[in-house]
Amino acid sequence: MDDQLSNLRIERTGIPARRPGRRWRRYAMWAGAVVLAVAAYFAIQQRAAVSVEAVAVSRIYPSQAHTLLNATGYVVAQRKAAVASKATGRLEWLGVREGSEVKQGQVLARIENRDVTAQRQQAAANVEVAQANLAQGEAELKDAQRALRRSEDLLKQRFVSPAAHDQTVARYEKAVAAIASLRAGVAAAQANRRVSEVAVEQTLVRAPFDGVVLTKNANVGDNITPFSAAADTKGAVLTMADMSTLEVEADVSESNLGKVKLAQPAEIQLDALPGVRLRGVVGSMVPTVDRAKATVTVKIRFVDRDPRVLPEMSAKVAFLEREMSAAEREPRTAIPLTALATGDRSAAVYRIADDHARLTPVQTGEALGDWVEIRAGIEPGDKVVLRPPANLRDGARVELARK
Repeated sequence: MDDQLSNLRIERTGIPARRPGRRWRRYAMWAGAVVLAVAAYFAIQQRAAVSVEAVAVSRIYPSQAHTLLNATGYVVAQRKAAVASKATGRLEWLGVREGSEVKQGQVLARIENRDVTAQRQQAAANVEVAQANLAQGEAELKDAQRALRRSEDLLKQRFVSPAAHDQTVARYEKAVAAIASLRAGVAAAQANRRVSEVAVEQTLVRAPFDGVVLTKNANVGDNITPFSAAADTKGAVLTMADMSTLEVEADVSESNLGKVKLAQPAEIQLDALPGVRLRGVVGSMVPTVDRAKATVTVKIRFVDRDPRVLPEMSAKVAFLEREMSAAEREPRTAIPLTALATGDRSAAVYRIADDHARLTPVQTGEALGDWVEIRAGIEPGDKVVLRPPANLRDGARVELARK
């Protein structure tokens, strides 16, 4: 037994010695394989990106689904005036400025009027003189009447001659004629006084109606010449408008005129107030066509008044097929109908986040034309896939298609 064990030996002559460099080469091969695998993974991922169209979740108004026609125009005041005096002269007082609210008949400015004021005082004095002369004439008439009665009594008693009586009668008739002349003189003096008062009134610039001063065209010291265009002079002192008569004038193509009618409801959006939509109604249509533009001017009255609305603001008008309720005038979160996933996932959208499409359930509401209301699931500003392709899956990498 011992001899057999002693004959068992391990032959070492055929096994080569291990070299340290071969181990490192093996590690390098494994590292290279890992790098190639990672690169291949990213390349596959890049090639697997699905090209999609995206649309942002928006806030829209339900009235957009009931709009027959859109037009643009400007806010104008139907009662607007360039206010000036009828008199010519130097502006010596101005009592308002831009934005001042004024009442009808209120004095806004005054032209230098010392000369016409003096003439008015002179005319008033002439009236007093004429009235004093009339009073004197009436006193003489009364005296002539008394003398005539005495002369008639004496003539009956033959105490006076007929010739003396005739002189008394002539005096009375002369006094009567003088009274008529004096009364005419009083009337003439009073007319002259009214003329002078009108001259003074014409130097005062008064508001023709209740309104707001829009612009100030002249300053104190300027020469006002409303009926001429002399150098270094002003025609109008200021411009004012009645803000209660504001409306929108929009140009409608004559080819679309059949979509507009009187008393039709409309919605007005001002560029200066993008978050505000005001109700309007078609008030009138100018009965002529602008040959150069082939348009008709349509005037839309404001139903909702806003003190921030000013003349000459640019406006967009939507002509509606029916009046909107209070609830329909509130904006709603919505997306295009084509952004909804198809099939059994109709109440879901693919929301784009970090270049990946995430299938997100949503709660839909009322259909708004080509859009649908979203009550829960996504927020305004989120981007969703428009017309999701058939190969799009939850979590897939996406890239925006180039237009």
